[in-house]
Amino acid sequence: MAEQKKVRIIVERQDGPKEKPYNQEFEIDYRPGLNIVAALMEIQKNPVTVDGKKVPPVTWECNCLEKVCGACMMVINGKARQACCTLVDTLKQPIHLQPARTFPVIRDLLIDRSVMFESLKRIHGWVEVDGTWEVKDAPIQNPYTAQTAYEISHCMTCGCCLEACPNVGPQSDFIGPAPTVQAYLFNLHPLGKFDAPKRLNALMEKGGITSCGNSQNCVEACPKNIKLTTYLAQLNRDVNKQALKNIFNH
Repeated sequence: MAEQKKVRIIVERQDGPKEKPYNQEFEIDYRPGLNIVAALMEIQKNPVTVDGKKVPPVTWECNCLEKVCGACMMVINGKARQACCTLVDTLKQPIHLQPARTFPVIRDLLIDRSVMFESLKRIHGWVEVDGTWEVKDAPIQNPYTAQTAYEISHCMTCGCCLEACPNVGPQSDFIGPAPTVQAYLFNLHPLGKFDAPKRLNALMEKGGITSCGNSQNCVEACPKNIKLTTYLAQLNRDVNKQALKNIFNH
């Protein structure tokens, strides 16, 4: 009988937000089509390290399992990815799993991405709808910008682009590519465009568009292939136009 093929996984663990990280190595049975979430589930069933030590199950987050929610984002072999769609067959072993340390670590691979949602509040990442018009009279999306809006709306707020960006973290105040580009999305909306000056002015503040270093790592990391640098460049132009309007309107 052929020997069962194995998969070796090294997990960078952390027992709490203020605890020191440490590595533990696990071994699971290989099967075709195995992804990282499924591998972590196998470890969860029997959390025993390769040296035979029984340990607490690894903590991580997942939800949709089909690259829609963004919850399972982690650093896999040095690259920020979605664990649900990363296949073991495509990875070099041993597979290293780490939390995305651009964000605060809660425990093991579980992170707190609240900063992204706070940034969306900062750029007014919503459309004001007060219900004062009838539905039949509501404005429609411009067909010339609909495709762009549709592409940007695929953003899962997963944080891959922030993890890959060298301008996000304690070394900079940049709010990151994803929240910034969401301002462009809402400025394209037929109702959202009325608050465009508010969003553009927010991007002039500390941590806004001028903190982007144009490293272009975000485009490479985005699991939805959103053309982030293209929209960041357009936003940069829009912010400059708004700055000129501010000067002449005072």
